[in-house]
Amino acid sequence: MAEYFDKIAYRYDDWYKTKVGQYVDRTEKKLVFSMIKSRNGKALDLGCGTGNYTLELYMRGFDVVGVDLSEEMLKIARTKLPRVKFIRANAYSLPFKENTFDLVLSITMFEFIHKPELALNEIYRVLRPGGEVVIGTMNGKSLWFIFKRIKSLFEETAYRYARFYTPNELERLMKGAGFEDVESKGIIFFPSFFPFVKLAERLDEKFSDKLKNLGAFILVRGVKGD
Repeated sequence: MAEYFDKIAYRYDDWYKTKVGQYVDRTEKKLVFSMIKSRNGKALDLGCGTGNYTLELYMRGFDVVGVDLSEEMLKIARTKLPRVKFIRANAYSLPFKENTFDLVLSITMFEFIHKPELALNEIYRVLRPGGEVVIGTMNGKSLWFIFKRIKSLFEETAYRYARFYTPNELERLMKGAGFEDVESKGIIFFPSFFPFVKLAERLDEKFSDKLKNLGAFILVRGVKGD
């Protein structure tokens, strides 16, 4: 997968500048940062890609480190944040000591790994007691990603290689890794070609709890016990 993301790194980063990309980004970030309880401390952006969330964490005052397996993605991230440390590393074997981070954030990485239990064990290891993990993934049962899956049959996209989760599946994985106070939400209920973005945003915000199983983007939070 790293080779594929090396190939699409610049296209991936440019997507955030499109109308749909901007809508998705601000909608997802609103939900992500409503669930994160930490307001500062040492943070790990795991699967940081081109640094989208690394930049946001940095701007919010976190001492943040970005980790990804794609060197081309990391090259772009480093241009955005030259003072931040970006490391090429595998999520199954993180180059950090135990109890290092107050927060681990991982957005749209878990779809592309084959051993989520190993990654969660590593996240648990590097978190400090009382630290939190927030994981965001795509939901394959949503309208948005049914459309994306069909599209990937005719042209190569990242979704051809992805494994999707439901909120309940992610919650079970988190609890199995030992995390406590596990909760989940979902957002983005309309496919990418839905023309009424403002309406979509209002409905997204209203139903992120009640319709989480239908959201294209699902988010799960857990805490490492003291």
